[in-house]
Amino acid sequence: MKFIDCLWIPKDGIKPAYGIAVTDVTTHGNGIDLRVATRPVRHRGDTLGGPLLFVNLTSPSEGIIGLKVKHFGGLAPRRANFELFPDVPPTPPNIQTLMNPISATIVSGPLSAVVSTVPGQYGIDFVPTSDPKHILTFSGQKFQAVVDVPSKWVTMSASNAGVMATDVSASAFGVSLPAFLRYILLDLNLAGGELIYGAGEGFGGVVKNGQSISVWNRDGGTSSEQQYKSVPFYLSSRGYGIFVNHPGEVELEVGSEKMSRVGISVVGEELEVFVIYGPTPKEVLCRYTQLTGRPGLPPLWTFGLWLSTSFLTNYDEETVSGFLQGMRDRNCDVRVMHFDCFWMKQYEWCNFTFDPDMFPNPAEYLRSIKEKFGVKVCVWINSYISQGSSLFQEGLEGGYFIKRTDGDAWQWDLWQPGLAIVDFTNPAACKWYGDKLRALLELGVDCFKTDFGERLPHANVQYFDGSDPYKMHNYYTQIYNKLVFNVLQERFGEHEAVLFARSATAGGQRFPVHWGGDCESTWEAMSETLRGNLSLTLSGFGFASHDIGGFEGHPPREIYMRWCAYGAFSSHTRLHGSSSYRVPWNYDTENDASASKALAKFIDAKHRLSQYIYAAAIEAHETGVPVQRHSMLEFPADRTTLHLDQQFMLGRSLLVAPVFTTDDRDTEYYVPVGKWTSFWDSSKVVQGPSWVKEKVAYDDLPVLVRDNSLLLVGKSGLGKPDWDYNDGLEVRLYELSEGASVDAVVPGGKSTEKAATLRAERKDGKVTVKVVNGSLKGWSATLFAQGSGSHLSTVAAGDDGASFTL
Repeated sequence: MKFIDCLWIPKDGIKPAYGIAVTDVTTHGNGIDLRVATRPVRHRGDTLGGPLLFVNLTSPSEGIIGLKVKHFGGLAPRRANFELFPDVPPTPPNIQTLMNPISATIVSGPLSAVVSTVPGQYGIDFVPTSDPKHILTFSGQKFQAVVDVPSKWVTMSASNAGVMATDVSASAFGVSLPAFLRYILLDLNLAGGELIYGAGEGFGGVVKNGQSISVWNRDGGTSSEQQYKSVPFYLSSRGYGIFVNHPGEVELEVGSEKMSRVGISVVGEELEVFVIYGPTPKEVLCRYTQLTGRPGLPPLWTFGLWLSTSFLTNYDEETVSGFLQGMRDRNCDVRVMHFDCFWMKQYEWCNFTFDPDMFPNPAEYLRSIKEKFGVKVCVWINSYISQGSSLFQEGLEGGYFIKRTDGDAWQWDLWQPGLAIVDFTNPAACKWYGDKLRALLELGVDCFKTDFGERLPHANVQYFDGSDPYKMHNYYTQIYNKLVFNVLQERFGEHEAVLFARSATAGGQRFPVHWGGDCESTWEAMSETLRGNLSLTLSGFGFASHDIGGFEGHPPREIYMRWCAYGAFSSHTRLHGSSSYRVPWNYDTENDASASKALAKFIDAKHRLSQYIYAAAIEAHETGVPVQRHSMLEFPADRTTLHLDQQFMLGRSLLVAPVFTTDDRDTEYYVPVGKWTSFWDSSKVVQGPSWVKEKVAYDDLPVLVRDNSLLLVGKSGLGKPDWDYNDGLEVRLYELSEGASVDAVVPGGKSTEKAATLRAERKDGKVTVKVVNGSLKGWSATLFAQGSGSHLSTVAAGDDGASFTL
């Protein structure tokens, strides 16, 4: 929210009361309490009346300091709050509070907050405990405020201007705003050269500086400012992150109202943020996902190829079987077959019943394709029940739907006729909905695409448990995806559940996987999806995917092939469209099957790399560091990487640079410091830091392996990601430096099981690779060393591992 016109003057009618001076300080075992006056206190008469800001500093876990700014404290609590520390308990912070005549300090391990209590110099500095002169960020005088805003200035906020507030069927009486709305504002300093990332899945610039961001979930596609996954968390290049503990609409002005500040504002009487210290961005993500939940760990089979029927296309048993056979014939092995919306009859979504005209015996059919093609089965669902569904009356009579304030079920006609929305705050509705999914699992379904969950009514509605509809707008997706995920986990066990979800908020990383939503079939949209994926994984999510080839429209052959390459090296890989199929022969010609051949090459490579990728997935689950990661996570000290948004790291060791142009035009990508070897051609070695400009064939993709890497690679032709790691694993060692030692984990393939740990060392020109934990059979080691007699050398591993002499 922008409250001022220029740097000084509030907009017409806006009445801010800024915190300017500490009048009282109390320290206690849990932190510091402040009373902050919003006007000069020259004598006792100035203490009569307010507003007064009640500010609290505490620490829920080591390296995290909470800052709460409160005006009125007498409001009745309303449900819908983020769940904190749901997976990993907090690290005891051993809070220390210190007082002297000019300041009060709270210490939480490596992070401290120092409050200036000097009259007229109120401010809070967040600093590393070991280096208190290095200010990470601060909230200074007039950085905190309670603000009364005339309603004319908020009519264009995301919550008030969106279709859920303005459509007559969504809210028959519209959003009735009072004359003034109360906001709490908290500004935090934005230093020169400081860059901000995250805040959910934004499809604009990955660097958020200069952007106004509404943390409010909307169904807007990838080509708009709207987000399917709004996350009130941002990551700073200065080694800290900010989590806004507010599930409702959060408005962020990232150097966009005041160039040197991030403005955080919410409607209400209080605002709480957590300042999360690193100092590295990986450590920030580790602490943030400790606070809001670690990324869930999907099963190994999910890292294979997902093929969709597409959305508006016609399909039946013959179509699906033909697709699977055609993919097998072209060596484009499918691991998951996805049935999109029309597996159910039109007008009846959701009834959770296969259309009998297209799938007369679904149980037998699913069994047959699983047996013949070795696929898992995914079906599309959402939480909306059409009035045409056989389940509508059940839900109505059971009271399972979100209701209007007059007690009627909330309904509208967008998407499905007279649809109602399941109220997951009602335990009976959760059981009812969950039982429908359990019946599908009995039929042979293995996972669900949990679509939608963004367009939730918040005006003139009520929830079963009395939750605040305004806060539930973003938070609904969390309980929706959690329910479906838990149904799957109940059936298949821990780390065996997976979704393909579109909507999310903070904590949604616990229920993977998430894809980027509806994109066009253009070069620009391909780039948008990458920016969205990178922003999402900088917001605590471990995994990301997208619709290969684009969703809207039919991609030209060259875009399809480029997108296949990019998609194969994303954490999860899915072919999906709207009105046209995404099978590769649709993009071949009579005399040229290069689209099919390219896809086969890239999927084979992903299968071969699945042990490496799954090890990165375990890392994401245990630490919060994503599989598909922005370059700055690996190279935070390299200023060039901070701005990159057309390439990424897949795990620690692979640099991937998708190509966004035709094969007769140059593409350009940045290579950080070190020796980087092409994954495809070991004779190609790039010395970084440098920019590479080259033309790239359609069946190629720049994939470079970092030096001092142990890369686990399977043999060609595996046909699936979940292969036996004891069957011909090749351990590739790239450009190991003298005196260096590097480890690699060999996953067991189930859960977080680690079958073995390999270690490579180089000393006095001798390189050894051996198993230091666990066991591994039938493996070989390959050395890539530019200075060796032969550039490439492979030896079978014996009982003592493998060794090379340079």
